[in-house]
Amino acid sequence: MSQQQDRPYDFVGVGFGPANLALAIALEEHNAQAAPADRLTAVFVERQPRFGWHRGMLIEGATMQVSFLKDLATMRNPVSDFGFLSYLKDKDRLVDFINHKTFFPTRTEFHDYFMWAADRVSHLVRYDNEAIAVQARTDGSGEAAEVEVTVAGGDVLRARNLVISGGLQPVMPPGVQQSERVWHNQALLTNLAEYAGPEPQRWTVIGAGQSAAEVADYLHRTYPGAEICSVFSRYGYSPADDSPFANRIFDPEAVDLFHGASEDVKDQLFAYHRGTNYSVVDMDLIEELYRRVYQEKVLGHERLRLLNACRVLDVREVPGGARTTYEFLPTGERTVLDSDVVVCATGYEPFDALGLLGPVGDHVLRDDQGRPRVERDYRIATAPNVTAGLYLQGGTEHTHGITSSLLSNAAVRAGEILESILDRETDPRATEAVSLH
Repeated sequence: MSQQQDRPYDFVGVGFGPANLALAIALEEHNAQAAPADRLTAVFVERQPRFGWHRGMLIEGATMQVSFLKDLATMRNPVSDFGFLSYLKDKDRLVDFINHKTFFPTRTEFHDYFMWAADRVSHLVRYDNEAIAVQARTDGSGEAAEVEVTVAGGDVLRARNLVISGGLQPVMPPGVQQSERVWHNQALLTNLAEYAGPEPQRWTVIGAGQSAAEVADYLHRTYPGAEICSVFSRYGYSPADDSPFANRIFDPEAVDLFHGASEDVKDQLFAYHRGTNYSVVDMDLIEELYRRVYQEKVLGHERLRLLNACRVLDVREVPGGARTTYEFLPTGERTVLDSDVVVCATGYEPFDALGLLGPVGDHVLRDDQGRPRVERDYRIATAPNVTAGLYLQGGTEHTHGITSSLLSNAAVRAGEILESILDRETDPRATEAVSLH
């Protein structure tokens, strides 16, 4: 049965990962200080039964790649009680963390911080509710000032604005499907917990980025009797550029400059600074893996094998395991490698927001390459008849740069979207609309 609303929400958020969690916090802080007439109404829908952020990669000891100060609130509001330091105080670990003398908490601890924050705004979230369709609503003049979001089960949520944050979706090598013995690293720990076969004697890890290196490291530590084969096309793991000047690409001001630049300049900046985030590995982890490879050569028992300069041609499940075919690039020699399990650490792609929009997507304005035009405030540019606000969190690398889907600007980005919604607010007593199919 569809939910009936007397008035539309000011906005509906689709997805409740860190990006929309940061937006919920910004909303909560705004409403706490605003006069009753200026408070916004909102609801977030999330298909998971509870908050979770890459649970399958919460590897013991793995640390964040961003400073704890780039949490869900501090960059937007340094005195927010939703910041990581407030979390530590609440957990009675503030002094201990200070004594730890690090800017980079473990991923497990930061996930616990996210859950702590999510619990505090849980009244804004409907878990176990997957958004499956969006329709525009028009008045008699043809203006679409509202959208309807249909969730699994039939409820329909009306809103004057929609904020889509579907997160990143795992990408497998071309033609390869996930199966019982072929995994994506996103579900590593989940799959390990469910694995029912004999203890693996050989693992194959595909990829050259941070996740691939972390998986190789974890499997090598966890399965001391197994061989770990790491296959990648580079000659070696490339170190991440986290130097102070290069890190300016993640500054809020850099988004302004990137958004206003020409397409040629955007392409150049992206190419110059790919090494800050894409297919790169923390130097400490690179050195640790090299130390292990060298030590095993000294001992004459090599379990960690780095198959570099190799291009993967095929991965498929076979009885009792998985088979990888790869080509050594310098010579073209092909090798078939059988293992118990293959883990593909082959990256992610943005959630298909325009696919969710359905017919509403026909009203989205696009650039010369067919990509959606996105304004500086993360609002999708639409035809004049669509006055409902459609916002993206993620999938805006072509307009806003590398920080599009990263935590670095989550707090600031959330504040900018909320401010945009406040600025664009229409009369809540809008004329009753009808569905536009």
